[in-house]
Amino acid sequence: MIQLYTWGTPNGKKVSVMLEEIGLAYEVHPISLQKGDQFKPEYLAINPNNKIPSIIDTDGPAGQPLTLFESGAILMYLAEKTGKLFPQDMRKRYEVIQWLMFQMGGVGPMFGQANFFFRLAEKVPYAIERYHKEALRLYKVLDQQLGKKEYLAGEYTIADIATYPWVWRHEMHQVKLEDFPNVKRWYDSIAARPAVQRGMQIPKV
Repeated sequence: MIQLYTWGTPNGKKVSVMLEEIGLAYEVHPISLQKGDQFKPEYLAINPNNKIPSIIDTDGPAGQPLTLFESGAILMYLAEKTGKLFPQDMRKRYEVIQWLMFQMGGVGPMFGQANFFFRLAEKVPYAIERYHKEALRLYKVLDQQLGKKEYLAGEYTIADIATYPWVWRHEMHQVKLEDFPNVKRWYDSIAARPAVQRGMQIPKV
């Protein structure tokens, strides 16, 4: 049984979508960022970086419990554990890893900053322009790749699962998917998957 500690952010939804896709049993423990649950000692014992998501796999390697934080690491672990959504062929596997790292190092941080400066921070025109331009640049990279392949690494993998929840927030960083037709085709295809629809509803609060 996977114990999932999460909240309704793109990073949290990556893992609930993954768990729905691979069909592992899991229990949800909502960690309210608004209430500061991420700073409670019992959660810091699981994730010292006070972020979500985190998991505890009660049946980890060698049958021993395993605790993990960082959404990318969690996706890789769950894929390795089940042999799903992560190719075994080394060349294909590293194509997936590069697009996963693209999301972790680019899409997530930059889209997140665009969201923050558009919606939550005191209006700082330089910051808004900087992060909006970078978000648009990253969308262009995605659009070019998805013009060549159906999914980011060819087949549907953890790279797509990692990226989709951030594109789900496109309106919050002032991006129109119609301006990126290949991204929109990819986005609509993933949004239609029943497992994605279930995972995007987690946590139910």
